[in-house]
Amino acid sequence: MPPVKVLNKQWIYAKRPNGRVSSEHYEMREAEFNTELAQNEVLIKAEYISVDPYMRIQQAERHSFDAPHPLGTVQGAGAISKVVDSKSDGFKKGDWVLGYSGWQLLAKCHANDLTKIDTEAAPVTTALGVLGMPGRTAWFGLMEAGRPKPGETVVVSGAAGAVGSLVVQFAKKAGCRVYGIAGGANKCQFLTSKLGLDGAIDYRQFHDADSLSAEVQRLTKGVDIYFDNVGGMITDAIIPQIKLRGRVIICGQISQYDGGIDTPNRGPRFLQHLLFQRATIQGILARDYTHRMSEMLEIVSPWVRNNEIVFEETIVEGFDKLPDALNSLFEGANIGKLLVRV
Repeated sequence: MPPVKVLNKQWIYAKRPNGRVSSEHYEMREAEFNTELAQNEVLIKAEYISVDPYMRIQQAERHSFDAPHPLGTVQGAGAISKVVDSKSDGFKKGDWVLGYSGWQLLAKCHANDLTKIDTEAAPVTTALGVLGMPGRTAWFGLMEAGRPKPGETVVVSGAAGAVGSLVVQFAKKAGCRVYGIAGGANKCQFLTSKLGLDGAIDYRQFHDADSLSAEVQRLTKGVDIYFDNVGGMITDAIIPQIKLRGRVIICGQISQYDGGIDTPNRGPRFLQHLLFQRATIQGILARDYTHRMSEMLEIVSPWVRNNEIVFEETIVEGFDKLPDALNSLFEGANIGKLLVRV
């Protein structure tokens, strides 16, 4: 394709939020974009862009697992795109690809930074969901850190979300009794009716950790593995129910992301309970297992092809909706993976 100049749209991260992130923390920019490519570069156009809770962590002032997201730059994010032009032998026009190209319509990427998507194996959107980062997080977080055994009791917070909805299904396949915690009757119904969980708890029906903890104890009679996506009051309620040699996996703390990152709330003094039960607590990040992606895909891809795994998606229409979509994560509006179709 001869070099031409076209208009590109970008969402620029412009202001650090103190609490809830919203459109006021972004600036939409339209600028001329030169399509000329260097050797091994690929020009892509975004079709689906991801919004994820970890983005709010990176927007904080403190160094977390990353340095703070720089102001004045494109919001980073995974995206599923189509190749528009290529100077790489590995990609051709029309290929579907996965890359970390951010909240922008057009991008030039080095071929090494893109992964071609097999469109015949599964819907392309699964590359950002069950066969992507959320799937990797759920699989290795549960199987490596949780080490589930048949008959054990697993409790998952944020169980209707992108990661949680997969963790509960992987735990059922491992022969465990599985209980999900989610917000609202519809999500709880989804967990028990569609995902086949042994029980679900609507945390919104409980006003303090003690009452929620009592309900967890009544249903489960104790927890062997707690997969924590939420933190806050829910975790306060679960920890006292951890059984002997139980495992706690810390995957996310979304309840703390509205201002609790730079000045986090102090949790309950639960270390004595972990001591008494000789339990372990471990944090996990998807990036720790990127190099082992093929292991997860070898097991999970056939489940997806054979419809043995439910991979629910919530798709928001429109590039202009990206900041609002990110905000909606903290309202609990989505079931499964949240994507924006541009």
